Amino acid sequence: MRRPVLAANWKMNNGPTAAKTFMDAFLAGYKPRTDRTVIIFPPAVSLPTVAAATSGRSDVIAGIQNIHWAEKGAFTGEVSAPMAADAGARVVLVGHSERRHVFGETDAQCAKKCLAASRAKLAFMLCVGETIQQREAGETESLVTRQLREGLSQTPNLISVDFMLAYEPVWAIGTGLTASAGDASAIHTVLRSELSQMIGTRGDEIPILYGGSVNSTNAASLLGSPEVDGLLVGGASVEASSWLSIAGI
Repeated sequence: MRRPVLAANWKMNNGPTAAKTFMDAFLAGYKPRTDRTVIIFPPAVSLPTVAAATSGRSDVIAGIQNIHWAEKGAFTGEVSAPMAADAGARVVLVGHSERRHVFGETDAQCAKKCLAASRAKLAFMLCVGETIQQREAGETESLVTRQLREGLSQTPNLISVDFMLAYEPVWAIGTGLTASAGDASAIHTVLRSELSQMIGTRGDEIPILYGGSVNSTNAASLLGSPEVDGLLVGGASVEASSWLSIAGI
């Protein structure tokens, strides 16, 4: 049985001072658990703060929202996978919808980032999802399977690589709209089938998270849906009190 993963994506919120306040409050209220993993994805400037706060916990770990695929070089403003690892990250978020649709990140770039993460011995969470136009055109399944296959296309030895998937329908992110539990389960089942074709029984072990306007009201029903192994939460994870109510469900 796959261990649930609850992931908080702070996006561009909570600098180092706010991150420390958050982590102090969250960890005081969230006692160690062996039945799930919590990941915090802070802005890069707050990563050392979150990593230091979680250093004594095995059930709460720090991640980074984005990396560059090169190890070093003339890429002003970017952070490499080895740098992220050195700063305390253990997981990399790859291909979040905002990276794809705001910053123009492509499937090919996502593939290079997944490879870079695996080379740095970091786990990665590859995000896939469709826009409302693609959904209405009946393209959801073909799109997410393409994003999955292309995103993983450059990473060798997938059977032994530590990675996760997150299905985040673009139309449900920050809009207040949420896929129904049935909708989420249906797409997760498609992704699971695709993983099984790619990596056999190892595909049964890969956590697939749902993300898209998750909050304390709908989190339990979504997490209880078949094939939903966790939640990737944005706005509702920025405040410690809200995140406590979700991480502790």
